[in-house]
Amino acid sequence: MAASSLLFSSQGIMSFHKTTMCYKDFRSSYLDVVCKQSGRSNFMCLARSRLLPNETLSKCEQVVKFSQKNDFLCRALKVENSSSFSTGKKFQLDDVIEAQQFDRDILSAIFEVARGMEKIEKNSLGSQILKGYLMATLFYEPSTRTRLSFESAMKRLGGEVLTTENAREFSSAAKGETLEDSIRTVEGYSDIIVMRHFESGAAKRAAATAAIPIINAGDGPGQHPTQALLDVYTIEREIGKLDGIRVALVGDLANGRTVRSLAYLLARYNDVKIYFVSPDAVKMKDDIKDYLTSKKVEWEESGDLMEVASKCDVLYQTRIQRERFGERIDLYEEARGKYIVDHHVLDVMQKHAVVMHPLPRLDEITVDVDGDPRAAYFRQAKNGLYIRMALLKLLLVGW
Repeated sequence: MAASSLLFSSQGIMSFHKTTMCYKDFRSSYLDVVCKQSGRSNFMCLARSRLLPNETLSKCEQVVKFSQKNDFLCRALKVENSSSFSTGKKFQLDDVIEAQQFDRDILSAIFEVARGMEKIEKNSLGSQILKGYLMATLFYEPSTRTRLSFESAMKRLGGEVLTTENAREFSSAAKGETLEDSIRTVEGYSDIIVMRHFESGAAKRAAATAAIPIINAGDGPGQHPTQALLDVYTIEREIGKLDGIRVALVGDLANGRTVRSLAYLLARYNDVKIYFVSPDAVKMKDDIKDYLTSKKVEWEESGDLMEVASKCDVLYQTRIQRERFGERIDLYEEARGKYIVDHHVLDVMQKHAVVMHPLPRLDEITVDVDGDPRAAYFRQAKNGLYIRMALLKLLLVGW
């Protein structure tokens, strides 16, 4: 950020009162006040005030109000904002279909918006951002977390929801209506469609048909990009970094759309190593391995969960998906239960490492793991609300 600095009297901060943000550096006894002025002048005012030991961030307003007393120095900086993610600009994507759409810069910017959504969810501030907008959820496969988190996200931002819980059986699809016709119809009733489908590639077909944004909430064994976004967001929050991490993907890797999408996003970061741990019947497919190799991401297949767990920052467990095996129940039974995360696995894991799971789980993570602070999967599910709030806001009203 290029800036020219001018010295102002402390009274100058008063005109910025309505857009004040406060930051407390807990390593010091200072409160930093950041005031942004919208408009042509595009000035940002920075102020610092010494706090007494018993003062908190709630004193921010008083710091601004009492600025006339000249108890701190105010600097006004003229900001040249070169970011393409400026407030009010259109989001770069028209639809969210696959993880490959997101580069590292967009990921960081989305995560910043998601952090802001955490504050909205807790404080109910700005909850009318999407007032007047209508979201349709069109789910051809069962869902609990994804559908409810999208609906909660829309409602928390002031929007409204039209929903179909089982469109495969209880929509005109049961009468033979094509996906394209369903999309053309539903887009006439809504401003954005969130769709889960049993066929890989269905979301692309929907996006090619619709004139409104489409969000892929999972398309068969294909992809689940919003799950991958919340997974990476969770890893950053739990581990504190994304570069240089070691991630174990465990379970049904052949049919797991969550792990496929996550692998694509992890490839955006530096010095990442991915371990694939799965039964032979559901090994990770070659297209993901080839993609990682092309991006110079180190990966390794292993059959030893305990050894891999001892090396990793993230152990990402998944369910063996019976619905993907068709009539081959023998293969399902062979794969199920081979890799289970229990207290023995926790014993070899590093103290900072975390266990994640896209949920729902069956018996692949035992319930005694839930009480360990490294069990991050329910925090992971909550993070889905913030990521989906961010995506709805960005697709409908922009940055």
